[in-house]
Amino acid sequence: MKRPRLDNMTANQLVDRFVSIALDQDQALLYSDIAKYNQLFKQMELVEEELKRRTGDQRQALIRLYDHPNAQVRLKAAKATLAVAPEGARHLLEIIANSRKYPQAGDAGMSLVNLDRGIYKPT
Repeated sequence: MKRPRLDNMTANQLVDRFVSIALDQDQALLYSDIAKYNQLFKQMELVEEELKRRTGDQRQALIRLYDHPNAQVRLKAAKATLAVAPEGARHLLEIIANSRKYPQAGDAGMSLVNLDRGIYKPT
């Protein structure tokens, strides 16, 4: 099946695509399918870039995913919105890191370390 062109999608459709990718990432992590995860990572980057490219940086639309029931969706939404909602995104990363639910807790914890050390600077 051919993937839809991201530039033809609404912001809501892009958010739905983001969720779908994150859920697939969660499954890839569960089964240690690194090749699949890497492919999905690239797809998610494209969705984020499309939202960022739009007038007003529409990555803000991902903030509504902070309450999603899936930890991978919440983690990826927090990381994707660090530049547009730094306080809320950081708070969510702290919650995920403190949850001790791995592998997302580890990813969130390392993201916080990299932010604090200045290694990662959201743009």
